[in-house]
Amino acid sequence: MSFTRRNLLILAAAIGIAAGPTAALAEGVLNVGSYPNNPPFEFKGESGAFEGFEVDIVTEAAKRVGMTVDIQGLDFQPLFAATSSGRIDVAISSITITKERLGSQSFTQPYYDADMGVAATTAGAIKGLADLKGKVVGVLSGSTGDKWAKENQAAQGFGEIKGYNTQQEVLLDLAAGRVDGVVSDVPGMEYAFTKMKGLAVVERIKTGEQYGLMMTKDHPLLGKINDALTAMKKDGALGAIHKKWFGTDAPAGSS
Repeated sequence: MSFTRRNLLILAAAIGIAAGPTAALAEGVLNVGSYPNNPPFEFKGESGAFEGFEVDIVTEAAKRVGMTVDIQGLDFQPLFAATSSGRIDVAISSITITKERLGSQSFTQPYYDADMGVAATTAGAIKGLADLKGKVVGVLSGSTGDKWAKENQAAQGFGEIKGYNTQQEVLLDLAAGRVDGVVSDVPGMEYAFTKMKGLAVVERIKTGEQYGLMMTKDHPLLGKINDALTAMKKDGALGAIHKKWFGTDAPAGSS
């Protein structure tokens, strides 16, 4: 192989790599990353395909802009690096819109309002936030529950904060008594407790949290996806998705 030909091949490969994200968009595929065990927001069904409230939202929004979705499973923390690097276009996993996250990510308008809460065993001594003084608190690493627990550790007197890679791991440790309480988003925990008996949300923490689709900073499709969400709210599609997964109408005035 000649020097000139080798360099041309290298240049062609580099152009192909650089054009990767654009090519994916041109092919009409929205690359989505999702934490795979966060029901009813997202989870893998018996077929191995992703299902859930946010899966239906991103699929419908993509459809309205003429695209399909390709969803890959990632742990919660790696989702942020994946959007930042452009490996994925969108991340779903009940991700709260925060001022700090908006510094490095883009978010669509919110579509779900949520509070955090304290979970504990129903037969144990933890009946609320005040009972966690000097106790071990479990959190999902990188979540807003993790952030809140660390910011309030001194004020609440938490003895230790233990971070976990998955929601299932932290709740299993709660059931086993390896942590005394868990601070996390209420909807996901309440759904988990329909299957995990002996655990309950014992106190809600009002935070004003709202979930949105997290996208690569200044993603070219942000405006179109936002328009699709607006249309879904107006024509009732978003409300229908909410009722499908939560069994109730969305609260009046909610996002």
